[in-house]
Amino acid sequence: MKDKFFYICDQVIKKLNNDEDLIISFSGESSQYIRFNNAKVRQTGCIDDGNIFINFIKNNRSSKISLSFQGEESIDLKNILNHIEKMRNEISQLPEDPYIVRPAENNSICEINNGNLLNKNQVVETILPLIQGVDLTGIWASGPIYKGSANSNGQKNWFETESFSLDYSLITKDEKMVKGTFAGTDWNTDKFIKHFNEKKKQSIIMNQSSKSISPGGYRTCLAPAAVADLISMFSWGGISEASIQQGSSALCKMRNDDISLSSKLNLSEDFRNGLVPRFNSAGEITEENIELLSKGKLKNTLISTRTAKEYKCNSNFAEEGEYLRAPKLYPGNLKENDVLAHLNTGLYLSNLHYLNWSDRIGGRITGMTRYACFWVENGKIVSPIENMRFDDSIYNFFGKNLDGITDTVDYIPDVGTYGGRQPGGIIAPSILIDGFNLTL
Repeated sequence: MKDKFFYICDQVIKKLNNDEDLIISFSGESSQYIRFNNAKVRQTGCIDDGNIFINFIKNNRSSKISLSFQGEESIDLKNILNHIEKMRNEISQLPEDPYIVRPAENNSICEINNGNLLNKNQVVETILPLIQGVDLTGIWASGPIYKGSANSNGQKNWFETESFSLDYSLITKDEKMVKGTFAGTDWNTDKFIKHFNEKKKQSIIMNQSSKSISPGGYRTCLAPAAVADLISMFSWGGISEASIQQGSSALCKMRNDDISLSSKLNLSEDFRNGLVPRFNSAGEITEENIELLSKGKLKNTLISTRTAKEYKCNSNFAEEGEYLRAPKLYPGNLKENDVLAHLNTGLYLSNLHYLNWSDRIGGRITGMTRYACFWVENGKIVSPIENMRFDDSIYNFFGKNLDGITDTVDYIPDVGTYGGRQPGGIIAPSILIDGFNLTL
């Protein structure tokens, strides 16, 4: 993939005129997919796919297009050149962009991370015996993911990583569900068995009658997947410098009013795990680790080159949308095995769903409890709860009401496949909240 992509880029860039710039990006995968239904194989398949993204720049105007990557050099080259010629003829009709980002870097990076995956022919015979006795529906995805970029300034970047994920639900006789995701770069059967047994225990409890919860504030433990759901909201009108500058960010108070979150909270954009590339779609290479929240204070935001130009600040080469790519919420000192004992009586929420800002400037998030969410008494899970809506502020559950953070973290992968299998995810611990607000 890499050699073919860079060869095509070299040939295309040779055809540019002196007043033209070009940024070419590549996204591809060589994946195995297996769908399970009722703990049986429903569908299997392998996909080799790739897409090319072109940003053609001339006279402070840019034109963008995406097209399929065929893997045949002559076909791909002809296709790309034809599209560039069309863009060349049409670009004068577009408005000028005062904050356009032209290729300025020529330093390059190449990172290839090999995993320890199950052989394609071993997946079914390994997993199927382990998931018997339950009604499981889910999807297995594994294989290498590729990212590349090149520009007319001579830069060439490549990223390749091998990973797997099993994203599934255990369904009870009453059609209640327990959600589970097991993912990583190195398959470990013993770890999967331990993970899966915990989910089966939860599914047994889900067969009990659900407890009705009245609206109010509850002492609550959020599992890593639920924490990841909340962290993901920072990508949407949160940690973006442009959003703060425009007054539309949930973190404006942290910049303008000198308000902090809990001193226990530390959040970074951490590329050192090798799950996502350090370069963005424009080929710009960011630091290995960017501290965003340090001891609850806003230390850095995500700043794209475009935002840096517009608001006259320094870029840290975020994507143009200034969303999180490699977020890691750091662990605390609360022992994971003791978290229910510290909770004592209250809620254990495995997952949250349908999240949205109810008051973005106020930092309020609303959503629903879903899947395995339980009522806990005296440190023991006793029953599932009926689905509830929550509405609370980050300045409460990540701020004054944050009671503890566990000493272990989980990797919650991005299992999206729309337009291709997505790399990366969120690394998060469990957190303990002394008062999480349920509304109805």
